[in-house]
Parts: sequence; structure tokens; C-alpha cells
Amino acid sequence: MLVDGAARVACVTPARRVAGRQVTTLAGLDSARRATWSDAFCATGASQCGFCTPGIILRLESLARRSPEADPTGALAAHLCRCTGWQTILEAARAVRDGNTAPGRRSRDYEAAARRATIEGGRPQVVGPHVACGEGGFADDSAPADALVAVPAADGGWALGETPAEARRAAGTVMGRRSTLRAVPPLEVPPGDWDCTLRTCWTEPAYLELDAAWCVPGGEPTDPLANGGAFGAKVRSEAPAAARRLADQTGRPVRVLYSRADATRLGLKRPPVAGGANADGRGRLAVARTPGIAEAVAAVAPGLEVTETDVAGPATSADLRGAGTLEALALLAGARGAVGPVRLPGGGAATAQVGDIIAVEVDCGHPLDEAVLRSYCIGAAHMGYSLVTSEAIATDAGGAVADLTVRSFGVVPATRTPPVEVTVRHSDCEPVNGSDAVFVATAAATWLARGFPPVWPTDRGA
Repeated sequence: MLVDGAARVACVTPARRVAGRQVTTLAGLDSARRATWSDAFCATGASQCGFCTPGIILRLESLARRSPEADPTGALAAHLCRCTGWQTILEAARAVRDGNTAPGRRSRDYEAAARRATIEGGRPQVVGPHVACGEGGFADDSAPADALVAVPAADGGWALGETPAEARRAAGTVMGRRSTLRAVPPLEVPPGDWDCTLRTCWTEPAYLELDAAWCVPGGEPTDPLANGGAFGAKVRSEAPAAARRLADQTGRPVRVLYSRADATRLGLKRPPVAGGANADGRGRLAVARTPGIAEAVAAVAPGLEVTETDVAGPATSADLRGAGTLEALALLAGARGAVGPVRLPGGGAATAQVGDIIAVEVDCGHPLDEAVLRSYCIGAAHMGYSLVTSEAIATDAGGAVADLTVRSFGVVPATRTPPVEVTVRHSDCEPVNGSDAVFVATAAATWLARGFPPVWPTDRGA
């Protein structure tokens, strides 16, 4: 939001601090200016789910008013966009600055674009300028005004209130905080004479739209995934079932809402691994016990023997993007000392090189809409680069997540993200997912560029 024309982060600004001041949301921006921004974001692929972009647009609008020629990169420090990897947002900002905001709205096939977004995101999605304005349709948007609010309570149950503030007071949970604990890989490499070894920490998927669902008594709850896939992290969210159960118990509509701290404490994480492998493709991989993880590894690296181990820590999931698959293929690349093309089961193929820039090439059938495909590939490249170099979360002695703030996750900011160049190989073949292969290929290439050090993240001293 804008407060007297200056950008402020709405989710952490108490209403009492803006009393008597002029507050402008994206909906209150001049309609022509709003259309300029939304068209630019749509044209470059700077908005995928659309959850974070209204705030980012207002931040960039504030910068444009204050200093029209300023580099917008640093202005993004107060934000997190997990989908896009920053680059397409910066391209949109520069297009607006340069007056290059005529994306050819009439000539673009948004149905084809939505089909590509659905393939890449794994969930039905919509594409269009309205999405950048936060109008893609999210889980809590249509909740009845008289619905009770339920939030996770400290005792493991649910606290109810007439408003989110009342429910959170009743919950007795702590607000988000960042610990001084160090993230340490919890597993040891299995014994053996290995050409390459790897140990990783728990990592947070860091989706932006937090778990939310609402339900009326006897009804069906809304989908917490809405217009985004959350990288697989909300497939097993407890929010819908809780909303249905609490609505039936209370006889009233119920909204279930997670805070950032709730999602970080309770949400599913990428499982840590520790493994060793040789150039012939054989090796051993220890993984925190996670249903489906052994099957995911076997599908891409049958020469790796997988052992699941009980480890004190947060719940994990094999549904997360590339979980197990990425680590296994990266480990084999390290053992061979080279990163070849990555082709995932049922998906496309990708190659990546990492230096001053990240250069990726993707082959995933008919592009359908190159702006959308490019956006997903840039976001995937950023995610792979960030995972290897910087991402980890710390746990305490009992295995509870200790880092509960966005800044503690280690997601690489815009100022430290290399430029990403995407080459799309055009084909008339059936379109398949390509960004997941880009994610894996970029992670392996990033590790290669750093000389295959035995611990991830490579740049945080974990």
C-alpha cells in the first residue's frame, strides 16, 4: 500500500499507524496507471499466481514517482515473489519506465497461456492482466463476512474468534521470529568410497499465499491452492478438512487461516538427504523418512540405494517440487563431474550453465505461450540456484522449526540473482512440464559452478 504516497508493507503495518493519513491500495490507483502496470506484468510474465504482485506494483509505483530513472532492483528487498525469480518483475518495471507498455493484449491467446501455466504449476490457473492486480481468485477471497475465523492453537487444536485478531489472541501462539541457531544437515553420508558426497538441510518451500480455506456447514471447503500450485507444498494442507469439521461442529461458516509462523511451523518441508555416489551411477542415499521419496529417487536414479531414517524435525513431503529427484540427479552429476541434459519422467528436458548468468534451454513440446513458459523457467532457475546456494532452516534440539520469518528462509534476493537467459526449443509435440527440469538442471549446474562442495547451502556456511 501507499501511505501518503510512500510504499509500506501492508501485512506488517498496524492500522493505528496510518490513522488520519492517506492510504492507497492498488484498487485505488488511477485506473489508467493500474492498467499500465498490469499490462506490463502480464506481458513479461511478471505475475504467475498474482498473490504478491499488487504490493510489488505499488512499491514500484512509489519508486517511479520519487525517482523515475532509479534502478528498481533494490526496491524489491521488502518483498518476496517465489514464482517469478524477480527478473520478469524488473523487466516489467523497466518497460513502464521506458513507456514500452503495449504488450499486444488483443493478439494474445490467454486460454493457451493458462494451459501452459496449468501444466507448469500443476494446478488450474488463469492468465491475464487482472491476475497482476490480485484478482486471480484466492482461497479466502469469497469467504462469507459472518464466518468464524479459526487459526492453529498452541496446543495443536484450533482457536476460534469472530475476527482474525480475536482468534489469534485465543490461540496463544508466538509470532514469527528469527533464531540465532545455525542450520545443520541432520544426516550423515552412508559409509563407502564415493566419488562425490552431498548433505542437505531442511528447507522451506516459502509459498506466498498461506494456507486458507472456508466452508459452510455440510458443504465442501474451498481449495487452499486457488490460482497457484505452492510447489506441491499445500497438496496435503490440513486447512480444508479443518474448515469442514469446524463448520459442522459450530453450525456456522468457518474460515481457517494460517499466519506465516503457522505455515513455517506446521507446513511440509523438503526432506534433508545425505548421500554418496560414484561415476557409474551407483551409490547410497539416506533421506529423512518421507512417504513416496524412495519411489521418486528410483524413477530417475535406480542405481542409488535409498534408506529412510527417522529424524527429529518438521514433517516432510515428496510432493514438493523435485524432492529427492533433484538431489539424486545432482549427486550423480557431481560423481561424474559434469551436468548433462535433465529429462524428468513425464516431463520435458532442460540444460543449464551457471556463471555470470544462468543460461537454460528447455524442450517441453509446444510452448503454447512463450511469455508464460519463460516466466516459469526463470522462476525455476532462481529456485534451483537459491536452493543450492542459500536456503536452509534451523531446528532446535527437539526438531521444532526455529526460524519463523520470511527472511530466515535464505531465498536469494533480486540484488544477488544472476540474470537468467532462457532458450525455448520450439516443437509441435504435446506440451509437457518444462520448468521442473529447469529447476533440477540449474541446481546441478550451480553446484558444479561451485566445485561440488559436500554441503548445501554452499554459500551460508551450513
